[in-house]
Amino acid sequence: MKHLAGKHIVLGISGGIAAYKSATLIRLLVKAGAEVQVVITPNGKEFITPVTLSALSGKPVICDFFTANTGEWHSHVDIGLWADAMVVAPATASTIGKMANGIADNMLITTYLSAKSPVFVAPAMDLDMMAHPSTERNLATLRADGVHIIEPEVGELASHLVGRGRMEEPENILRVLEDFFTPKTMAGKRVMITAGPTVERIDPVRFVSNFSTGKMGYAIADEAARRGAEVTLISGPVCVKATHSAVKVVDVESARQMLCAAQDAFENCDVAIMAAAVADYAPAEARSSKIKREHEEVSCLTLVKNPDIAATLGRAKVGQKLIGFALETEHGEHGIENAQEKIARKNLDMVVFNSLADAGAGFGTDTNKITLLWADGRCPRECSLKSKADVACDILNAIEELCD
Repeated sequence: MKHLAGKHIVLGISGGIAAYKSATLIRLLVKAGAEVQVVITPNGKEFITPVTLSALSGKPVICDFFTANTGEWHSHVDIGLWADAMVVAPATASTIGKMANGIADNMLITTYLSAKSPVFVAPAMDLDMMAHPSTERNLATLRADGVHIIEPEVGELASHLVGRGRMEEPENILRVLEDFFTPKTMAGKRVMITAGPTVERIDPVRFVSNFSTGKMGYAIADEAARRGAEVTLISGPVCVKATHSAVKVVDVESARQMLCAAQDAFENCDVAIMAAAVADYAPAEARSSKIKREHEEVSCLTLVKNPDIAATLGRAKVGQKLIGFALETEHGEHGIENAQEKIARKNLDMVVFNSLADAGAGFGTDTNKITLLWADGRCPRECSLKSKADVACDILNAIEELCD
C-alpha cells in the first residue's frame, strides 16, 4: 500500500462494539506506512482501552480537551490541520448526528469541524437505527457536506439480529483510503487484462488446465482501477475476486472463449495486459458424457493446440500497447532470451518475465519476482521479490512510461 506511506490519518473512534475492529485498522494503517492519531469519545473508551490503541498507533490517545493532571491543552485545530484524512470508524448514530448538526461536545466532533482534509465515515449500529429516518437524513447531510460514507455491511449485529449496520471490515476501509490517495495517472485509459487459467474440458467432470490462481492479473486490475483506468478483466475460473468496484469482470472458461472476449475488448482498449496462463493444448474432442473407466479403456488423450491469444492480438493491434507475460522454469540469461523472443514473435510492446525457479515467484504465491523487457531495446529492469500488489504497481508504472 505505497500510496498511504507518510500520510497522517486521524482515526476517530466512537462508542460502539465495532470499536474492537479499530485495533486491526490501526495496525493495517501503520503497516502501510501511515501515521495514526487516535481521537476517541468518552463512550468509546468503554469498548476499547486507550492503552491498546496507543500501543498500536505509537501515539498517545486523545479523548479530552485537556489533561486533567497537567492542564495540557489538546488542540483540535492543530490535529485537524495535521491530518491528510480523518476516518471515523466506528461511527455510531449519535456521532453521525452530532457531525451532521455541528454539536461539538467532544474532542472527536471538534476535530471533525476543524479538519481541512477529506473525511471518511464508517457507520456501525443496529439495523433499526441504521434504517431510521433521522440516521438516513444525517448521512445525507454528511454526503452533501462532502464526507465519504463507507457503507456498512449486512451481517450479524451486536443484538444478534442480522441486517444492515455492521461496520465495514478494516481491510476494506484501508482499501478505500488507498484508492483515494492513489494518483489517477491512468484516468481516461481503457485497459483490458486477462487473468487466471483456462480450463479445457475432456468430459463433463475432467479437464486440462494449469496451476494459475489469477492473483497477479487481479492485482493488476485492481491497481489500474485505483489509478482511474476503465478496466475490463477477462478471467478464467479462479477463487480470487476483484476488490475494486470499477473492475468489470468477464468470466470465461476455455482458451477459445477467452480469445473471443479479448478480441471484443481489444478493439476499443488503449492497453492490453495478457496475464492469463492460457492452456497451450486442449482435448481434440470434449465428450458429452463422463468417461467410465469400468466400461472404456482410454489409452491416449489426443490434444490440439489452442489459439495464441497474445499473438492474435499482436497481429491485429493498431496503436494499442500490448503487454505479454513469459513464465519460464529457468532463470538467468536463457529465460530472458526466451522472453525476448516472444516480443518479436507476438508483436508485443513489453514482456513481464518471471521464473518458477525463483522462490516465491509464479503460481499460487502472494509474491512475485519479475524482469521487465521492452520491444524498443531499452535495458531490462529487474524487480526484487515483493507482494503481487506491489509488483502490479511496478508493471503499471512501466506501462505508463511506455504510453508517455
